[in-house]
Amino acid sequence: MFTSESVSEGHPDKVADLISDSILDACMKGDPRAHVGCETMVGPGIVVNMGEITAVGFDKIDTEKIARDVVKKIGYDDPAEGFSWDTLKYQSYLHGQSHDIAIGVNRKTNLMQGAGDQGMMFGYATNETKTFMPCALEYSHALLRHFAKLRRSGDYPWLRPDSKSQLSVVYSGGKPVEIATVVVSHQTTEAGAKKKNYDEIAAIARDFLSPSGLITPRTKFFVNPTGKFVIGGPVGDSGLTGRKIIVDTYGGMAAHGGGAFSGKDPSKVDRSAAYYARYVAKNIVAAKLADRCQIQVAYAIGVAKPVSICVKTFGTAKEGVTNERLEKAIQKVFDFRPYALIEDLGLLKPKGWKYADTAAYGHFGRSVFPWEKTNRVKEFLAKL
Repeated sequence: MFTSESVSEGHPDKVADLISDSILDACMKGDPRAHVGCETMVGPGIVVNMGEITAVGFDKIDTEKIARDVVKKIGYDDPAEGFSWDTLKYQSYLHGQSHDIAIGVNRKTNLMQGAGDQGMMFGYATNETKTFMPCALEYSHALLRHFAKLRRSGDYPWLRPDSKSQLSVVYSGGKPVEIATVVVSHQTTEAGAKKKNYDEIAAIARDFLSPSGLITPRTKFFVNPTGKFVIGGPVGDSGLTGRKIIVDTYGGMAAHGGGAFSGKDPSKVDRSAAYYARYVAKNIVAAKLADRCQIQVAYAIGVAKPVSICVKTFGTAKEGVTNERLEKAIQKVFDFRPYALIEDLGLLKPKGWKYADTAAYGHFGRSVFPWEKTNRVKEFLAKL
């Protein structure tokens, strides 16, 4: 049995992520080569921005307006709750990028652009779902997206923005066969904190998950297990950018290098190389070379070429397909140098998506993102 969780855009850490990525989008719209490392902290009635930003036209970007607009869109619009877009206090301590970092990233020759930091990043894919994502996390994300849609419909005025889901999935023979437990903790109004409403949440969750074929008469549902969830969002807990890295990636099913994504421009390989590693892993699984695949890549700051690339298939590879063969083929088809992977995925000028879209409900598993393409399968098989 394996368990993963998700959190909604109203969770305080996700409020912070969404603000950071929305500021990043604004910077890159005016300057695709902007260097951005934007952090956000939220608490009762306050939003604070810190970090480094060097971008053409940054002096014209109203970060306070961006923050308020994000909070309003999420749904925090009641000053009586202690955190509302129109009454919160805003502070900014953003400054320019360190020269010591910039000299390693900025190169006259594009392909010699160095990594924005040292570190290791991981990408992962599995064939247990259509999105090539782990089952427990996939359905945890989907369930909260469904509740967010219901909340915005106006048909459930007692639902508020902060929520969490958690699914425990039973595996047999390496494949998911049953959802054993579903936990939904959803913020409500004071008037909405009633058992009949909690029963309705459980019924909605059951109906939504039933088409998966994994809900059985044994499946247990827990809704607001403490009995009440009214004080939520940044009033119930502080929020920080990058504090939900497992929710953002693979729900604990795969390794994580430790670096957060939100608020960082693509020169930060914490983000861009993790996206690229997912791209590679997904193409390997889509090519039916393995049921599961994990890619690790590591960098030295200021150096373009990765210091290592490692493949794991967890004993699920097709007969004769060794990790060594996969690693050699990867280096023939995929270019992990920062400039090359940024160009390959179009990360400087997003088309049909924006970085703020990644900030809630996971950075992986949604077809709108370019790192979710499986367009290298034939090329990869030819080089194997």
